[in-house]
Amino acid sequence: MVRVSRSHRANHFGTICEKRMAKKRRFQLERASWHDARFQNGTPVEIKSTMVEHADGQPGNFKIYRQYHDRLRRANGWYCFVVYRPHGRSGCTVLDDKMVRAGDLPLIRWHGGGDHRDTQQAKLGIDELF
Repeated sequence: MVRVSRSHRANHFGTICEKRMAKKRRFQLERASWHDARFQNGTPVEIKSTMVEHADGQPGNFKIYRQYHDRLRRANGWYCFVVYRPHGRSGCTVLDDKMVRAGDLPLIRWHGGGDHRDTQQAKLGIDELF
């Protein structure tokens, strides 16, 4: 039996959520380091998704990276936050989604992000946004 890492599964579900939000909100998906899509008028959108609850029972959270957040703010961009529940090996149900201007996020507490993306990161809980 092949074990699939949690980050691989999160990427899989994130991709599903991106496609569903693109269809629902009429985004054009676009691969860039700092955003995932654009509105029809060209405004960038970063799509962030999280499980409603992790396997350990903790509520989900959204990871924001400072370097990309700052760039999204300068471009007057938006976040599309998506909360989902996985089911089976590859499916998920979108429970809620919300659009928020990058400049209108609640207070962000930045901390070291390690070497992952060469920038600071922050975590926003579902309850901070919904």
